[in-house]
Amino acid sequence: MKVKKLHNWNLSYSQARELQSRLAPRVQIKTFSKNPRLVAGLDCAFTKDGKRIVAGAVVLELPGLEITETKSATRKVAFPYIPGLLSFREAPVCIAAVKKLRRRPDVFLIDGQGIAHRRRLGLAAHLGLFFDSPTIGCAKSRLTGVFEEPAQAKGGYSRLTDAGETIGAVLRTRTNVKPLFISIGNKCTLKDAIRIVLACTTKYRLPEPTRLAHQFVSKIRLEV
Repeated sequence: MKVKKLHNWNLSYSQARELQSRLAPRVQIKTFSKNPRLVAGLDCAFTKDGKRIVAGAVVLELPGLEITETKSATRKVAFPYIPGLLSFREAPVCIAAVKKLRRRPDVFLIDGQGIAHRRRLGLAAHLGLFFDSPTIGCAKSRLTGVFEEPAQAKGGYSRLTDAGETIGAVLRTRTNVKPLFISIGNKCTLKDAIRIVLACTTKYRLPEPTRLAHQFVSKIRLEV
């Protein structure tokens, strides 16, 4: 799969923040033009020594959620963990894994934030610009914003807001289980994002693409 080259990664922390602010306006919020057939999940894991990072891409076909392709990549950790700058740590290895895919997925579910980010460019939004494809942030915890608890039943959600702006949804993907934080990455609407996440969710809290990507990289990190 071809991926755009937007910039290099040899940046200082201040340059990284400035770049996020410059790139954020490029994110496209638009209605998803079709029902997705191929959905890719992306997740990362670190080796035991913390020196290398593994990214895994798992592609599933809807509606049956059968796995059609898996690819991985491993890179040396080149950027420290800094809240709000996760993409500069994880995006390069995610891009390396996605480049290996034979077919372009219709949408990517990414374990990270989309525009639910202080500068509106979390990992899923940043990768969405590189992929020039629909991407959805599917995070297990909140980075920024305020919300009210959604209804306890599966499918219940509430708005995640920041300074009055809706930046995501707090979505219950399983009844009486902690919600996920869903946000636009690129080329979709929040309504699309919620619909697609629920279509990919079975009996687990995590949607199948990111759940299986997590299992995939958790195994690989023990082998490299």
